[in-house]
Amino acid sequence: MKFIHYLEHITGVGIYPLTSLTIFFVFFAAMATWSARADKKYIEELKNIPFPEKNNQ
Repeated sequence: MKFIHYLEHITGVGIYPLTSLTIFFVFFAAMATWSARADKKYIEELKNIPFPEKNNQ
């Protein structure tokens, strides 16, 4: 028996794809807004975390 047959018997299963899409969109929009509004010095600091001593090569 295929997995889709199990889903057909669940009442209200159609709300799950809509809910997950909404959660994804809200999260993506929030992260895009945060990245656009974030302090550029903070972003530069985060970008250099793996290589903190860039000038001492």
